[in-house]
Amino acid sequence: KLTSRLGSTLNVVMRALLQTEFAITTNPDTFGTHQGARLCYSPYRVGDASVPFLRSCNLLFETTIEEQECHCFDYADGLPGLFPVFGGGTALPFDPLAAIFYMLSRYEEYLPHRTDEHGRFMAAESLAARHGFLRTAVVDRWALLVRDIVLSHYPDTPFPPRQYRFVETVDIDSSYCYRCKGVFRTVMGILRDGLHRHDWGEVRHRLRTLRGKEEDPYDTFDYILEQSAGRKNLSLVFFPLLGDYGIYDKPTSYHNQTFRDLLQRLGDAAKVGIHSSYYATDDPRKVETETARLAEILHRTIVRNRFHFLRFHLPRDYRVLVRNGIMHDYSMGFADLPGFRCGTTSEVPFYDLSSDQESELHMHPFAAMDTSFQKYLAITPDEAIPQMHALIDEVRAVGGTFSCIFHNQNLCERFGWEGWRRFYEDTLEYATK
Repeated sequence: KLTSRLGSTLNVVMRALLQTEFAITTNPDTFGTHQGARLCYSPYRVGDASVPFLRSCNLLFETTIEEQECHCFDYADGLPGLFPVFGGGTALPFDPLAAIFYMLSRYEEYLPHRTDEHGRFMAAESLAARHGFLRTAVVDRWALLVRDIVLSHYPDTPFPPRQYRFVETVDIDSSYCYRCKGVFRTVMGILRDGLHRHDWGEVRHRLRTLRGKEEDPYDTFDYILEQSAGRKNLSLVFFPLLGDYGIYDKPTSYHNQTFRDLLQRLGDAAKVGIHSSYYATDDPRKVETETARLAEILHRTIVRNRFHFLRFHLPRDYRVLVRNGIMHDYSMGFADLPGFRCGTTSEVPFYDLSSDQESELHMHPFAAMDTSFQKYLAITPDEAIPQMHALIDEVRAVGGTFSCIFHNQNLCERFGWEGWRRFYEDTLEYATK
């Protein structure tokens, strides 16, 4: 039977990932007389033995959210299989469409799970991390298996080659370290560094920056634009934080003219989306307010978002984005571990499990973030570089889109980030070669 889950999954696999058109029928006669490529997805075979057959499990024909027995196993060369099926004639010993749906819908995040101190779904809780395939683009690879099965029977089926792309994203949590802080925050910073930490060198840096004698450490925007300019297959997106000041949100005031000028300059050079604040997930009105602030500064409609701290809950916060006209979210990834949270490297529509329908929102998953290596894994730039190369290689192998997160303040070469510009430059060079 035709369900929303099945229709959405085939839409992702055939159109988004394999870039080909298709039609679904539940009529055996229509299926049997079709001239051209056919694929039978069913609990039992329909048609003659020359038609490729994928035996289905029940997941795509259900409408409820329940604990699932995925039964992860090693299918071939380290590629896992989920939802094994049994019986003669099936082209694969597992249901790849059910596996793809399970990963893309983030099914496991709707089930009971532990969260970290920020209320986030942890990488360690994920099926991918527990079974060792977090750094494998399993959804893309399963889709390619489906493609190869069709091609083995119908070699003339049009499947255009997938094109690798690179999306560099930069979160602007703090645009400036010393500048544009206002009198109160500046005085408190001087007192904290001088009297509490006895770091008078830091006080001198601050005062020299405020007098225009030194560049602000966090003002790395010219450097980012210069490093990114002219590189092939690279798209650049900035996500500035425009929330109110708080424990976890420390942005430059959106009233500050220097900050507004910076955002307008970045908006002329790259794409810009809103970096919804830490507390936006607790108060949905903040998404509307912060998006309106950015739209007013840039004089354009804002359609992109990334949640600060990657703090969001499904499907509630994605619904909030859609209500505010935001159709592209870049938050789908883990803070504590690099890898593919939803199993893919590609832009795909979000499936809202609670309403059991495909959402208007599109997810843009990312594979790695600078703080994941420096803070959570606590490794050096030289140790992080080969790990980043391996992720890029995986995305290239499936013809996907490699997306990663950097922060302007983390490219300052100070405050524990010495040497990380080398990591940044190497990533850009390797990802665009």
